[in-house]
This record gives sequence, structure tokens and C-alpha cells, in this order.
Amino acid sequence: MSDGGLNIKLAPMASLLKTWMLLLQLLAFSVFTSRDHCGCVAAVSVGCGNSVHNNLLDGGDDYSKPQIDTEYKGAWVIDNLDVGVCAMHLQLMPNDQVIWYDATSLGPSARKLEPEGNCPINPDDNLPDCWAHALTYDWKTSQSRTVEVWGETWCSSGNLWPNGNMVSTGGTYNGVKAVRMMPLDDPKPDFIEVRDALGDVRWYSSNQVLQDGSAIVVGGRNAFSYEIVPPSLEFKPNKIDLPFLNDTCTPSKGEGPNKYIENNLYPFLFLLTDGNVFIFANDRAVTLNPTSGQIIQQHPVCPGGSRNYPPSGSSAILPLKMSTDNTQALNVEVVICGGNSPDAFELVDAKRVKVQQFMPALKDCHRIHPMEKGAQWEDEQDMPSPRTMGDLLHLPTGDLVMLNGAQKGTSGWENAKDPNLTPLLYQPFKPIGQRFKEMNPTNITRMYHSSSALLPDTKVLVAGSNPHQFYTFNVEFPTELRVEKFSPHYLDPKLDKQRPVIDEQGTDKVLKYGKPFKIAASIQSQEFLELGEIKVTMLYPPFTTHGFSQNQRMIVPTLTEVVDNVITALAPPSGMFAPPGYYILFVNYLGVPGTGVWVHID
Repeated sequence: MSDGGLNIKLAPMASLLKTWMLLLQLLAFSVFTSRDHCGCVAAVSVGCGNSVHNNLLDGGDDYSKPQIDTEYKGAWVIDNLDVGVCAMHLQLMPNDQVIWYDATSLGPSARKLEPEGNCPINPDDNLPDCWAHALTYDWKTSQSRTVEVWGETWCSSGNLWPNGNMVSTGGTYNGVKAVRMMPLDDPKPDFIEVRDALGDVRWYSSNQVLQDGSAIVVGGRNAFSYEIVPPSLEFKPNKIDLPFLNDTCTPSKGEGPNKYIENNLYPFLFLLTDGNVFIFANDRAVTLNPTSGQIIQQHPVCPGGSRNYPPSGSSAILPLKMSTDNTQALNVEVVICGGNSPDAFELVDAKRVKVQQFMPALKDCHRIHPMEKGAQWEDEQDMPSPRTMGDLLHLPTGDLVMLNGAQKGTSGWENAKDPNLTPLLYQPFKPIGQRFKEMNPTNITRMYHSSSALLPDTKVLVAGSNPHQFYTFNVEFPTELRVEKFSPHYLDPKLDKQRPVIDEQGTDKVLKYGKPFKIAASIQSQEFLELGEIKVTMLYPPFTTHGFSQNQRMIVPTLTEVVDNVITALAPPSGMFAPPGYYILFVNYLGVPGTGVWVHID
């Protein structure tokens, strides 16, 4: 027998031995750690609450070896030169179609509805409207199709149902209480709308999918309430008052119409792993029991300024890494970055001033562990540049990227300038001073009413930007109809041999809470994958608008073994960790991700 044949036969045995050694190390770690009252994991010598946190709170390093490094700073390509409809709101669906839509009452778009001559009555003015205000975009082919939408969708919110259908809630005018649904399984779908379905007016509200697949819809202009909307078009509305939204609303100054300031629209919402919801509005937060309406915890003011619309900062819940026994997430933490001062909108808005003052956006960031008793905001490293209206998206590696936005001003028509063209790679568990890294800039301005989404191929789709009331061209910041794709650092061509490839035939696509599932994967550079070299992530695809990716959630499931390039992982234990529905599952090898696959969990 040749040495080569001997190595081939012994390789699986060696892989199993390394797997058992790593499990023993993890068991030893669990013996010397203790779970404290607030649900996080801390070393015996490290407290929780207001004490100094260390990397054990995020579960420690994801790998037993150094990650593969690259100096590559990403690349931009134009994916479509003129799609015709601005992406004010955007949702990636599990059929690989990206749905985006604009307002319906603000004049024509740059694309006619298809087929030619299709001119349904616009309910806002009862006149025929031949222009498209929504479309589906195939991210694989760059082809798109117009979609009919009824009722004003301007500044609405949305989410996916557990079956993959998309739902859009609210808007303004005749759509302010509407619920509209885009079916997943129809090859040429249009929105199906039910008007007056909601319990309150929902213009500039936010959604968060809950553990049972329903969604909490919070806030909106003059809507100091929330309601829970089931994954159905047939339900009885039930508005629940939420005085916190009134308390955080900056009052109008002066008399006359449209003199709003607010500073608390599009509130940041995150489902916590106990089923409660963290709600951040303006400059502070509460934890809400969505079923009882009880405020579980009031959190302190976040220093620095206002973070929600119109100052429009960015926020995300950090990846939820499951414990080795799959009973809890090792780190439940929210980060908030950017925004502007509380008076920034009233100083720049043309309805209030004759001479606009474009206040510099904020560049500070703050983090909080909202499930801890007495949780406090902790100062995060500042961003390299100020930003308002930026999108903060999860990447398959567990890092995040921030892109789009402006360096001065706020949301609103003609209220911002100095576009921020440089994406930021945010690595939240690196040492302070190393967490932000500037990537290669785009040359296309993306400010008000722009949006983006992480795609299964690990690129980022970027579309939209219209800082004007109507589609406007031949100005400094025109309505933007080009579509781009950004390739982050991990798509360095030099890393292709380390890029995992998932074998879909050998991978479980239907996951059940708490149960093991299999992922078949391989890389070109070596025969066998091993525990300690791989990381699996699961992304819930968000509904993105106005700088906030609603429902965005990344799970890092527990891995138990790898045998012959088949990974065994544990599905999260319940919908409190991962709401039911579709996720994109990625496999990373020492920080290098491969193309993801769609899976469903319930």
C-alpha cells in the first residue's frame, strides 16, 4: 500500500480524533464558566451588569486557527444601468427575487407599467396611472419586471411571513392602514392589498417578526401605539397604546402644516431571546412584552444625539452565537451608530428655514446588552467618518458593513449633502481601534431613499436614492436608477481556493427547532473540513428602508461534528432565537464565506 493510500484512509480517523479533542476543550471551557442572572455567559472572574466585558461574552473566537487575512478592500460593479424605479423600500425574497417599491402619489417614475397600455386607476387621485412604482429584480440575471401596487406605500414597513410571502404595512393617504402581500409562489405576482386593515395609521413605522411568525408593528407619525399583525390578510386589528413613543417624540415648533420634527420615526426594533422586544426611539429605549404591553425595562438615554428618522442613524442586533448546549445565545447585544443632533432637522428643513444649515452627522457608536439587569450603554469605537441614512447589514462572516448615506444633514427632501461613498467593514469583536476598516468607495451617491441587501452569493446589492419629491435629473444629486453590486473584502479572488462550496443535495433544507441538521460542504484547498476551522451562519433577510434593516437577524448555530465534509449543526431551540421562516445559510472557512443556500426553520 502506498503512503498516499494510507493517508487517504487515515484522514477521516484523524478528523474524528480532532473533532473529539475540540469537544473536550469546549466541555472544559463550560466547566469553568458560569451563567449569571442576566442570561449571558461570563468567566468566573468576570461579572455581568455594569462590569467590564471581555470576549467570553460573545462566545470567544469562532476558530481554533488564525483567520485568513486579506488586504483586499472590495470592488463595485454596475449591475443595471437603468431599472426605472427607485428603491425606497427593498426586500430579498426566498425565490431570489428582490422586491422594491417607491411612493405612488409623487408623480411618474421613469418606467411604464407592463404590458404597454396597462394604466390602472390610482386611488390617490382616481386617475389612470401608467407608471410603475414597484418591481421584482432577479439578482442572478439583472432582469426586472414591473409590479402593480395599489394604495400609497410611501414610507411603509414590511417583513416576510413564515411561508416566504412578503408583507408591506402602512404608508400614507389611502394606504396608511393598508396591508399588502406579495406571494412567493406566483411566477408573476402583483401585490394583494387589504385597506383599513391596521388598527392605527402607520406612516414611518417599523416591523419586527416575533417568535410565532406574526409581526409587531410599532409607531408611525402621530401613532403612539403598536399592534401585532399575524401572517394573514384576515385579522381583527388591535391597537395597543405605547406612551413611550409620545415621550420620545420631539414636539413641533411653530404653527402650520408639516412642521413635524419627531426624531423617533422608524424606531429600531429587535426581538430578544426571551420573546420580549427592544424598542429604541430618538435617544432611548425600553424592553416591551409584546403580548401584555408591559414595559419590562427602561434603558438609559444613549448619549450623543438623535438616532431615528429624520436624523437617521443605523442599528443592528449583533450575531446571536448559540451556546454549546444550544440553550441560549452567548451574546445579546445591540449597536447604534451615527445620526445627528436633535435640532439638525429643523435647521435644514426648507419648510422651516430660508437658509439651510447642514449639521455634520454623528460618527459615534454605542452598544448595550439589553437583557442585563441595569444595562448601560457602552461607548464603541467611533466611525472614521460621520454618517446619516447609512445601511448597516450583516455579512456572512459575522461582521457587518455600513454603506450609503451622507456626512451632513438629515433625511428628507434636499436635506443632506456630502454623500458618504465609503463602505465600512465593522468587526465588533476585534480590539478597540481595529473594529472599523474603510473599503473601496463607490462613485454613485446613495442618500435619501436608497437601500441595499446581502445576497446569497455574498455580494451586496445597492439601489435607489432620490432626495427629491419627484424624479429629478440634471441636478447635483439626481434620482438614481442604476443598480450596483459591492463585493466585500472576503471576495478577494486570491481566496477562491479557500471558499467553501455547499453541496445542496447533501444539505438539509428543512430545519426543526432544536434538532440536528446536516450541511455537506468542501473547499478546493484541502480534502477534509474540521471543527474549529468552519463557522456556519444563518441570515434572516431584512426589509430595508430609510437606513434601518427591519427584522435583520444572524444566528451562529452550534456545530457538533464534521465527518467526511458533512457538518452536523443544531437548529436554534425556538422562535425566540430564530423566528420561523426562510434564512440564508452560509459556511465560512477561517473567515472566508461561500455562496449560501436557502433553508426553512419552524
